[in-house]
Amino acid sequence: MKPLTFLVRHEMPEDHAWIEAIHALAFGPGRFAKTAYRLREGIPADLAISFVTLYGGVPCGSVRLTPITIGDDAALLLGPLAIHPDMQGRGGGGLLVNAALEAARDAGHRLVLLVGDPPYYQRFGFEAVPFGRITLPGPVDPARLMIAGLVPGAAAAAHGMARRISTAG
Repeated sequence: MKPLTFLVRHEMPEDHAWIEAIHALAFGPGRFAKTAYRLREGIPADLAISFVTLYGGVPCGSVRLTPITIGDDAALLLGPLAIHPDMQGRGGGGLLVNAALEAARDAGHRLVLLVGDPPYYQRFGFEAVPFGRITLPGPVDPARLMIAGLVPGAAAAAHGMARRISTAG
């Protein structure tokens, strides 16, 4: 498919309803049971490093980064990355991932974890997590657990349980 020209901007609170509609289209109701979803459930995405894409002024995709910890280290969980099914394969997802990783790096973050498709995410610098080095609080296909270090050596040093950031306080 031919790449399109997308506008990428920061996610805003008023984007929530259409983002949820795209998540429903892209992932269906089964998304609520997935470990990655459960890890970020109730934790707001960081809007300074989460983005949406529009084509012709119409919203068509989003990527969120949610703060987590891995062991004792601060990290981010990428996802969901969702593109409206009619716009998939046109380059919007790649623009979103690149924007989010660049913003996270510029904001001083060191690590980004995700559960996703290795052939897709490797081009952004994600690599497979060696088996057992990082665990999640539920089942995850270990072949789909990936990490990107935003500073040299950060990914290789990451280990331990990925956990939610507490919102109590």
